[in-house]
Amino acid sequence: MVLGGGTAGELVAAGLARAGRDVALVENRLVGGESPYFACVPSKSLLLSARRGETWEMALARRDELTGRRSDDPAVARMAEAGVTVLRGAGRVAAPGRIEVDGVEHGFADLVVCTGSEPVVPAADGLADVPLWTSDEALSVPDLPRRLVILGGGPVGCELAQVYAAFGSQVAVVEASGRLLTAEAPFAGEALADELRRMGVDLRLGAGLGNVERKDTGLRLWLSDGGTLDADRVLVAAGRRPRVEGLGLEHLGVAVAPGHGLPVDETCRVPSATGSVWAAGDVTGVARTTHAARYQARVVLSNLLGHRREADYRAIPRVVYTNPTVYSVGISPSRAAELGIDLRTAGYDLAATARAAVGADERGRVELYADRARGLLVGAAAAGLGAEEWMSEIALAIRAETPLSLLADVVHAFPTYGESVEAPLRELAAACAAARDESTREEDP
Repeated sequence: MVLGGGTAGELVAAGLARAGRDVALVENRLVGGESPYFACVPSKSLLLSARRGETWEMALARRDELTGRRSDDPAVARMAEAGVTVLRGAGRVAAPGRIEVDGVEHGFADLVVCTGSEPVVPAADGLADVPLWTSDEALSVPDLPRRLVILGGGPVGCELAQVYAAFGSQVAVVEASGRLLTAEAPFAGEALADELRRMGVDLRLGAGLGNVERKDTGLRLWLSDGGTLDADRVLVAAGRRPRVEGLGLEHLGVAVAPGHGLPVDETCRVPSATGSVWAAGDVTGVARTTHAARYQARVVLSNLLGHRREADYRAIPRVVYTNPTVYSVGISPSRAAELGIDLRTAGYDLAATARAAVGADERGRVELYADRARGLLVGAAAAGLGAEEWMSEIALAIRAETPLSLLADVVHAFPTYGESVEAPLRELAAACAAARDESTREEDP
């Protein structure tokens, strides 16, 4: 029994069915989940249309075609072809080995929870009384608000700010933390902030939302710093939380703290559960991206088919598909500080590459982070055109623990932005080699 038919659920269900297992997939919304209908596909489509200078009407037509106009008939057909039984409705565990789907009980031997995540709505006076958008509405409706206020400066908020500003909305972003993309290297958020300001986006950084009230001409938002914003629409992009409530997991002995993910071990099994219970995707709270969900699903599938496999999250990319793209992988500086890891940092401005001169686009920078103690690359961040493509080698290097001396000897095509990693890799390799030599001299009698 696979509970939740999103990215992870589809992959697990189809893989098990093709291996000869009797599989049912429970989904109360759209088979396929958020990504193809309300997240990755429509947002990247709109961002591309914006870069191409298309009209809003052209962009909507392209978006709706790519999302299949939010019909999951093709996805359901794929499941049927694979041999999966699709159960439409809300699923809830009734007892060990029993699940109820809209009042009808079904039995199961193995349960895989893939229920995804849901938007978090901030607690603010009046916010519950006004019409709100989440990314679902922002990426599916045809409206183009004249004035749009976005609550949250994370990846979703930044992408949608760029989309709507490009098509003519007056956009403001409210982010209490003081900078965009707070989980990533500071330079990445600063590069994106510069571009959004250039597009006319009003960034209210360091101010939280106080209260919201209706006006004759729309909505007025009062901020914690005393400022105000007027809007026709408010978009909540203040993060997401794993969808774990109402699933009846307590009947399996599983207790989940509010806002936290379903705890899994290295094989993506829920160790505290009674019976064979697994989880993959956003519901685990481990890495909330479509590619991470696919990775966890493959781990679950392998283990359920009797081939032990452990997940390794050291090199899961995190990408904000704005222009410029922000790409991060591995440990960020803030995360390293939390873990007590001493980082050695080396960076390079993309403006120094021939590719930037040829393409007349000098925006961006790359930074690489090595663990001083181990002399290995453990993290990286980049802001620049197409960074999601030319930074992939760094993800592989982190995952494979490739020696810095070997990475520094890699030749990149000229002229490309990929050349930008060469100088920082040489710098890190030389520094780590010098540190090893110094350590050796200290140890010699």
